[in-house]
Amino acid sequence: MPTEAEAETELAAVLRSKGLRMTAQRQLVLEAVRALGHATPERIHERIRGQVEGVNITTVYRTLDLLEELQLVSHTHLSHGAPTYHLSGDRGHAHLVCHRCGRITEVDPSKFAGVRREVADATGFVMDVGHVALFGTCADCLEKHA
Repeated sequence: MPTEAEAETELAAVLRSKGLRMTAQRQLVLEAVRALGHATPERIHERIRGQVEGVNITTVYRTLDLLEELQLVSHTHLSHGAPTYHLSGDRGHAHLVCHRCGRITEVDPSKFAGVRREVADATGFVMDVGHVALFGTCADCLEKHA
């Protein structure tokens, strides 16, 4: 994973290549996504508000849209609420979301190779499980309620 300085340099280079400029808001939002790992726009806003003027929730959403368009971040829906954002370089895992405690566990998509193959053979549809969310109950919660 890149350092903050490397991420800032990458962001600036990508923005320049698109004729856009680096702003404090863009940098703060990207840094918050990096620091939080998986975060909703609201959590990102909580983390950065007060650090620079003009960062409201609308600014966070617009910045996340831009960063996703630039392929620096991507999102996953881990619940019925707002999407959860993460660095694009963080692709390549599925999310297991516990209904009871809300814990999110990452698992390598190769664990779904058999299911992916079966679905493709049966339907011709090839699943992209690189960033999917599956809901169930984690081992700790199962143990507590056994």
